[in-house]
Amino acid sequence: MDNTDAPESPSKQGGRPSRPQLASSMRSSSFLNDHQQYRSPVQPESHFGIDTVIQELQDVRVSPPKPFSPYNGVPNQDDPPPRIIEGLSHDFSHPNCAPRKGVKSQRLIATLMYKTKSQNAGVSASPRLGTSSTSDIPANFAPTTNLDKFPLEPPATAEPEQLDNIYGSYVSPMCITSFLQLMSSFPLPQDDVEPTSSHRCLDDPDHPLVVELALCPAPSPDYLSLADLRKHELIYRFEREWNVDVALQTDTIWRRHPRLVVFDMDSTLITQEVIDLLAATITDPPDLAAKVADITHRAMLGELEFDAAFRERVTLLKGLPATIFEQLRPVLDVTRGVPALIKAFKKLGIKTAVLSGGFLPLTSWLAGELGIDHAHANEVVIDDAGKLTGEVLGRIVGKERKQELLLEIAKKEGVSLEQVVAVGDGANDLLMLGTAGLGVAWNAKPRVQMEASARLNSDSLLDLLYLFGFTSEEIDLLTA
Repeated sequence: MDNTDAPESPSKQGGRPSRPQLASSMRSSSFLNDHQQYRSPVQPESHFGIDTVIQELQDVRVSPPKPFSPYNGVPNQDDPPPRIIEGLSHDFSHPNCAPRKGVKSQRLIATLMYKTKSQNAGVSASPRLGTSSTSDIPANFAPTTNLDKFPLEPPATAEPEQLDNIYGSYVSPMCITSFLQLMSSFPLPQDDVEPTSSHRCLDDPDHPLVVELALCPAPSPDYLSLADLRKHELIYRFEREWNVDVALQTDTIWRRHPRLVVFDMDSTLITQEVIDLLAATITDPPDLAAKVADITHRAMLGELEFDAAFRERVTLLKGLPATIFEQLRPVLDVTRGVPALIKAFKKLGIKTAVLSGGFLPLTSWLAGELGIDHAHANEVVIDDAGKLTGEVLGRIVGKERKQELLLEIAKKEGVSLEQVVAVGDGANDLLMLGTAGLGVAWNAKPRVQMEASARLNSDSLLDLLYLFGFTSEEIDLLTA
């Protein structure tokens, strides 16, 4: 059949195609549904009660088509973050629930605490934010608000720039993500447990200085024990990059419920070294204070045996009146947060002790003032004239004696070592820190920070409560 006389279609003629029409079969009873410019991706709710849901699901299989894989905290293609639709967000994963019957919990708790004291020489500490912030200026937006002090050049330092100077002077989301990525590099136990993580801010949800992360399962102990994991080079590097302390603990009931806390005294409960205070009161010979301070420093670094160093220093104090201890009482500078911390322990029913390598007269007096339950220190010999003879009575309270006293007090109070916490700063505290369930190096010497199971570099010893999982709200209640 010849179609040469038939008119060509618009598309063949190169003209504009005909406008699509809404056929009658495509129309609905609603003009808005037919002609609206935007359609919500969420379909309107078709159920008006639980009864209608049950009726429709009578013949429907509700089990998921594939195994449920909860979000493990590290965004990637397989585990995207929870979607937010129309302002509602909910994650149905439950990594913090109790394990199934017959399965042992393998959860690891990592407490990230932003350092309020700069540990790097030549690098200024980032400003500490308060527990709440009303300012619209981002954290660490500028190094100072005084234009006269604003640096014209970056500080000269051999250390790499700390990342908190870029992302904020707090435990930022990028800091948390970086830590989770670090932990994912360690091998996990050989089972089918899906790795999960969760976190909670213990002080401020907007600019937290303390964040507690729960990781399950913990890295395989066959590959890396908890003690070795705490000393891992990647952990140290992370701490330096983000200006934080990382405390790793197994999530057990003993972590949350300690029953005995033992403290060193010098440079822990107080900010000074008592024997240095004593030496500073002597003007003849004039270099005595310098000699005593040098011996103290070398002993704290572990270069000298503490017992021999202490006897040597006490010999230099020969001839001082015994009343010197009473004269030093007003001079003692109690570490910030200690009175409130002891008060909190009293409310919780936790026993406390101070084991000092100093002198018993001052240690006993300070323990009485603070309400500490046990106090042990060195006893000096006093002659009939009421002056120091330069000798020590009995055994020196050094590292071995501190360990023995901790065991004795724990046995006397009926406390297992898993529920004992020890806090110290010097090399003579290492045995005590290693014996306790948790040993905390408080603004400690480098060797002590390396060996202790937890590091705490802060302005207030009250921050110790964060390691037990308390929030700032709970701490306020305990110290009120």
